[in-house]
Amino acid sequence: MIDGQTFRRVLGNYPTGVCAITAVAQNGEHVVMVVGTFTSVSLDPPLVGFFPDRKSSSWPKIQGAGKFCVNVLGAAHQSLCRQLATSGPDKFTDVEFRLSGNGSPILASAIAWIDCTLEQVVETGDHYLVLGRVAEMEVVREEDPMLFFRGKYGGFADLETAAP
Repeated sequence: MIDGQTFRRVLGNYPTGVCAITAVAQNGEHVVMVVGTFTSVSLDPPLVGFFPDRKSSSWPKIQGAGKFCVNVLGAAHQSLCRQLATSGPDKFTDVEFRLSGNGSPILASAIAWIDCTLEQVVETGDHYLVLGRVAEMEVVREEDPMLFFRGKYGGFADLETAAP
């Protein structure tokens, strides 16, 4: 049997991108959750996915909205990432954003964003698999993405242009 500590240690050797999933809850509250489990799923139809923890307090609010925006964070946004990942109601304090065509927050500092409608939710162990149908998307600026690797945040090193 694989214990949780071993599972995390081994899979921590695989880097993931870091995204902020945003929505406006049914009560008008701006909601955000930070994930390192975002992925593209399908070109036709255009689908993306992520895996929120079943214990998440933010996920039910995003699910209730029926739509969300994936905000790709840049390597320089560690303090923003930590603020958005904390518990509590003040996650959006001093965070600039505008609303997408679907009405979800697009973070001003995001390097790219993907606006989605909720397509499907599947229970998968202690997480959910959330599929979103892409309605609109944009690359805002060409910057290195934030990565999560071995329990730490970092950036990308382009080995093709690095010195030998």
